[in-house]
Amino acid sequence: MKALAALALALCAASQALADYRDHPKTTALHQKLVTDYAFTPDDLAKVDEALAQAERQPQLVEAERQNKEVTTPLWDNYLALHVFPKQISNGQRVLAENQQWFTRAEAEFGVPPVVIAAILGVETKFGLYTGKNRVLDALVTQGYEHPTRSTFFFNELAAYFAFCRDFGQAPTEVKGSYAGAVGYAQFMPSNYISLALDYDGDGKTDLWSMPDAIGSIARYFTRYQPPDRPAVHWRRGEPLLVPVTAVALKSDAPPRNAKAANSTIAGWIAAGVTPAVDLPGDLPAGLVELRRTSGPEYWLALPNFYAVMTYNPRVFYAMAVTELAAGLQAAQEATR
Repeated sequence: MKALAALALALCAASQALADYRDHPKTTALHQKLVTDYAFTPDDLAKVDEALAQAERQPQLVEAERQNKEVTTPLWDNYLALHVFPKQISNGQRVLAENQQWFTRAEAEFGVPPVVIAAILGVETKFGLYTGKNRVLDALVTQGYEHPTRSTFFFNELAAYFAFCRDFGQAPTEVKGSYAGAVGYAQFMPSNYISLALDYDGDGKTDLWSMPDAIGSIARYFTRYQPPDRPAVHWRRGEPLLVPVTAVALKSDAPPRNAKAANSTIAGWIAAGVTPAVDLPGDLPAGLVELRRTSGPEYWLALPNFYAVMTYNPRVFYAMAVTELAAGLQAAQEATR
């Protein structure tokens, strides 16, 4: 009886994973979107259906997206430790040294400092060491067809993924990435790969599993990315991401902390009870970051470049990790000069 029960469970699990999505109700809409947005031909759509027949349902990836560490880690100290540590700093120094020409060129062209580009690479993939083990096809079909709150976003990315595979010569069943369908050292979503990725080393391939292309593409992203649902926040050359504060005595009508975009100005935050550690223009857009730490709350004034980083991942912990890693890399470089 136990053997029969185990076999029944195994068969049930297999039936959940091996799903033929060609007949799914959303597939007709997918076809329409591919024709309208990406000029897919009948032959192109036939290849899409071939891939959908091989797609596997992976509901655990939906749960992984909803329970990511930026959401489930309550203390900043614990999240910071995931991304800023001695080995990460030393690996970042090595990547900066080995790719100096690409980082220097990217800063000259786009204004994004090398340590910030490197910090994105470090937080996203540990400088290319971990680019994802999930089939992107499975991730985006599952997320796009079944995610309870973000299915529209992932459905659009699924369409972009098929266009990416067609235009960049990739087999839809072969590309590996994150649980959300992001790919390469830079972890671009397919739509951003199509619109923002660069062949930075001029080898005739736009390849985000190549460090030069990833470096140039990240820098371009920060100056070109246009969110579909809100005003763009582009990198501002020569400006910091954050400034410390010396005192916080927030008034009852102060704007919310930890917003996804600047929700006041420096003058507004001063009026609300925040004292910046440095003098800044009163009309400079800003938000207030509040971090839970073991020693108590910590506050920073976040400036436009901080929110440019948040367009990469719209969570405060993520942008703070990039900022802290960039600062650590900068300090390590200065210590060796």
